[in-house]
Amino acid sequence: MFKPRRRKVRILATLGPASRSPEMIRALFEAGADVFRINMSHGTQEGHAEVISRIRDLEGQLGRPTTILVDLQGPKLRVGTFADGTIELTGGQTFVLDLDPAPGDATRVHLPHRELFAALAPGQRLLLDDGKIRLETLEVHPNRIVTRVMVGGRLSNNKGVNVPDAVIPLAALTEKDRSDLAFALEKGADWIALSFVQRPEDVAEARKLIQGRAGVLAKIEKPAAVQRLDEILDLADAVMVARGDLGVEAPIAEVPRLQKQIVASARAKGKTVVVATQMLESMIQSPTPTRAEVSDVANAIYDGADAIMLSAESAAGAYPLEAVSMMDEIATQVEQDVTYQARVHFSEIQPEATTADAISAAASQIALSLSAKAICCFTTSGSTALRAARERPITPILVLTPKLETARKLGLVWGLHAIRTRDVANFEEMVGKSKRMALRSQLADGGDQIILMAGYPFGTPGSTNVLHIARLQGDELKKLPRR
Repeated sequence: MFKPRRRKVRILATLGPASRSPEMIRALFEAGADVFRINMSHGTQEGHAEVISRIRDLEGQLGRPTTILVDLQGPKLRVGTFADGTIELTGGQTFVLDLDPAPGDATRVHLPHRELFAALAPGQRLLLDDGKIRLETLEVHPNRIVTRVMVGGRLSNNKGVNVPDAVIPLAALTEKDRSDLAFALEKGADWIALSFVQRPEDVAEARKLIQGRAGVLAKIEKPAAVQRLDEILDLADAVMVARGDLGVEAPIAEVPRLQKQIVASARAKGKTVVVATQMLESMIQSPTPTRAEVSDVANAIYDGADAIMLSAESAAGAYPLEAVSMMDEIATQVEQDVTYQARVHFSEIQPEATTADAISAAASQIALSLSAKAICCFTTSGSTALRAARERPITPILVLTPKLETARKLGLVWGLHAIRTRDVANFEEMVGKSKRMALRSQLADGGDQIILMAGYPFGTPGSTNVLHIARLQGDELKKLPRR
């Protein structure tokens, strides 16, 4: 049995050209990666299938459920091409975006997104190439948009377009996304990330297609999504603070506040939250990060985020292994800080008026009072474990589930160590199995106390109603029956 990590925050590493080999995937896992991200914006389904197979092979070798997140590209807006491949725009000049597919020049370019022509109005902004070029809309016609260049610069083929001042009536999932989603579900992905979510209906559409076969993570990268965050959280299983596009469409000085708002809102609703983008950006080319990047990662951990993510650092950078190791080291140091627990609970999370929430809150408090070594959760759907993690207890949480899919999915969640094991039939078996697994996982030893949470009748999803305290004996592992 793989020894659980003592670190509670999870590390999500993106795989790519620098990290797709079986040897590197294993090395990243051993360095601290808990979840592997497959980015469907790059590569082919055939190539991604090979990487997923390698992750599952590693899972079998280690005997530890391993989590895979597939990130859909989403409806990315882009300009067309230019006759010379690139142009130079000057502040104050007029520039037209139109439906003519002919190659562009310094006066115009093709914009192959008819939806924008109905959604934009004079005075609204268009941001090109990650916000490097800024346009103000002057006129909107059925087949062309006339703009004034506010901030100029060099613009080349197929650069991205951001529209921060309008909700664009785009389909939440493109044809490519639908194909990639079907592929991801066929390959057993544990999480599906939705890009460029604007409204709760986008999440609802994806949930209808996924039908519970994977967790749904909504990437919050547009101001429109922030404005409807609570509604999106009600429908999604998790959210990601996707600071890349969010920092383009919203004033960049607002991003730290928005990050804290999104993390706090997700935690209040008991939803998993990931902080992503440029966390250790300099490590794409350098073996060490900047001091500011270290502080940025630490800040997300102190806020209580479930997971922190590496993008290009692990996918295409020169130092993928060092980036994961550094993130693991930062997280370990933060969680050893004597003030960490107080900071994580800076935003008080009130339990809902349910038996399950009351038991989860009580388990966290009892574990602290008794210096218990582990909180053991029996769960089929994962709901008991999620409630336990919502409390951010100081005590490690050992999750026992008969469903491999549940164990894999919970790998993205703060503080959970999930093990697949046969279900229990009665109370005595529950206590015995909890003791045995706590010992085998090296979370507890003889003489230690553990806290048990479960639902009765056993195997009934969402019925958490049992709280029990057990003490392990020194020779418990030898005496207890085998699995």
